[in-house]
Amino acid sequence: MAELLSIKEASQWATEYLDKNVTTSNISYLIQYGCIKRIGDNGSTQVLKDELIDYYKDQKQNRQDTWKDQLGDDLNWALSFEQYKEAETTKHVHRLHPYKGKFIPQLVEYFLDSHTDKF
Repeated sequence: MAELLSIKEASQWATEYLDKNVTTSNISYLIQYGCIKRIGDNGSTQVLKDELIDYYKDQKQNRQDTWKDQLGDDLNWALSFEQYKEAETTKHVHRLHPYKGKFIPQLVEYFLDSHTDKF
């Protein structure tokens, strides 16, 4: 039988699995945008552990090596902003709706601070 986890339990499991902080907000985000299914009614939201494993298994690998395999060695890993938590890259309005073309604020700041003097 499939193991069900509450949002809090899912957050704790993902934090241990990835060895980095995964908040209950992160899990709620995955549910809200259909990355994992919501199970339960009447305020007892649960998720399937198997779906969490499927979602997070790719993130458990070394992301830099994975991206270099896909894009080549000229990848500028500093622009990945890997060191920031999701909460720091989704400032105030960045979760209002899914939009594939949005940029994390740190990337915009990087280009504006580094390149605007040339214009």
